[in-house]
Amino acid sequence: MSSINISDYIKSYHDFPKTGILFRDILPILQEPKIFESLINKISKLPMIQDSEALIGIDARGFIFGSAIALRTNKPFIAARKAGKLPGELVGKSYSLEYGDNKLFIQKEAIQRNRSFCIIDDLLATGGTASCVEKILMESNKSVLGLCVIVELTKLEGRKKLKCNVSSEIKFD
Repeated sequence: MSSINISDYIKSYHDFPKTGILFRDILPILQEPKIFESLINKISKLPMIQDSEALIGIDARGFIFGSAIALRTNKPFIAARKAGKLPGELVGKSYSLEYGDNKLFIQKEAIQRNRSFCIIDDLLATGGTASCVEKILMESNKSVLGLCVIVELTKLEGRKKLKCNVSSEIKFD
């Protein structure tokens, strides 16, 4: 991967989803199978991934990377989803992000068998979403070994909201 610049495959959209937001889109990575495979292989080797018992992907782009990493590492994949998307007994929390408020939920049964988790998402901005998942896990007496993201928007200082370590492939100011 050393000769590949992943940031070349990140597309930027001004004023999406609302005015004043610069949206960083990771979906072009998925249109390049070799790039995607290299990225998944690299992330799968991270200690926070290797040392965790299970992986949690955040709705929705975290599902893409999280499920591929879970498959590569032979670890359970668990989804953190928005309201109304999961059946069964749930644990959940509200959170704020740069353009609104929301709630995330995890199936209680899905996290019962494992003690340590790594959270996976596409992007870290203000940290609200990842912090929400981290809090759900910690309040369920689980250990969070880290957050793994493809893109980090460093100017928004999202990692300051997290207690766990953060690994990011690309950093934008």
